[in-house]
Amino acid sequence: MATSAAVPQLTTFFVTELGATLPQAGLYYLTNVTAPVVGFALGRLSDQRPDRLTLFRLGAVVGAVGWTAMGLVTSLWMPFVISVVALGVAGAAGAQVYAAVRDELSRRTAELAPGLDVQVISTVRMGFTLGWVVGPVLGTVVGSVLGLRAVLFMTAALSLLQLVPMIGVRAPRFVAPTAPGVAPTRRGSRRALLPLLAFCGLVMVAASGDTVKFAYLPLYMSEQLHLPAAVRGGVIALQPVCELALMPLAARLAGRYGPMKVVMAGTVCAVAAHLCYATSTTVVGLVVAQVLLSAMWAGMAGLGVSVAQELYPSGVGVASSTFMSSLVFSSTFGGLLGSAFVSGLGIPGVFVVPAVLSALALVGMAVLARRLGRRTQAPVEDLVGAGV
Repeated sequence: MATSAAVPQLTTFFVTELGATLPQAGLYYLTNVTAPVVGFALGRLSDQRPDRLTLFRLGAVVGAVGWTAMGLVTSLWMPFVISVVALGVAGAAGAQVYAAVRDELSRRTAELAPGLDVQVISTVRMGFTLGWVVGPVLGTVVGSVLGLRAVLFMTAALSLLQLVPMIGVRAPRFVAPTAPGVAPTRRGSRRALLPLLAFCGLVMVAASGDTVKFAYLPLYMSEQLHLPAAVRGGVIALQPVCELALMPLAARLAGRYGPMKVVMAGTVCAVAAHLCYATSTTVVGLVVAQVLLSAMWAGMAGLGVSVAQELYPSGVGVASSTFMSSLVFSSTFGGLLGSAFVSGLGIPGVFVVPAVLSALALVGMAVLARRLGRRTQAPVEDLVGAGV
């Protein structure tokens, strides 16, 4: 709720409160370019600490300080510095909750039915998605009544409230037991990181179309299709609601067929969704596109972190934060993508670009899954237990 309450209001805040132009305000999102580096570094640190939630708690405090500072800014350069120094760190540290959940699941492997671990992590992710359904509404209401700076201060308070459910909770880092006389498994080598980095890069490419959609779909609906405001709002709000509804189904399918296959199926839906945006001239086509894109996010957002953890089980902190950071960085990539092609292709032609990129990402995932399948036929649970 914290992040989603503030982010939709930031451009308006920069323009109305700080006197920024629209191009200047848009440059703020380029601060996400540091997300992969920050996420990887904090993940490494998490994999060395005895308790995962220490970083999570620190991130909540840093986020609260950052959003408070954002509410007090008086010059346009200040939000850029705050985003890089504080908010990027807070977001990457927040990803460690997924590593903590994976540690707990690894300790209880014998108690879990097959596929239940994926459903648990997907359920945690559903909380994040629900926040993105509620947060923008809350931010809009508070902003209209109390002003945009009040939204930023509220965001700081919500960031700090993350600490409340964690009172008294510990999440010791899980270390796979080893046989007597066998040295403990060392953290994965650089070569072992390659599948994780490849997967996160492919996810970043597939998810970048979401930024293109947010940038140009409202404009397409208002300026070319001339849809009423209520209809436009309903179309935009449809995706997160459908995503939330589809996530339990995606988790169940992942328990049966494996999370990687469900993520790939979601990427197929992303290709179809962007083609629908590019070719639809009625609201029906846009609704179909939104439902298809929600299927992509139900698979990728709900299960992608599980895939990342499976690809690098000896460093689930790195896997979790790197995956989440790749989603953050996708907004920067998508913004640059849209700016580069919208002049030449126009609207809605620009949506063909994310359709092509999603198709390429799908091919990359298929190649990655096939190579990993050739490398070993051992079940994922065996690989985790062996520390591979």
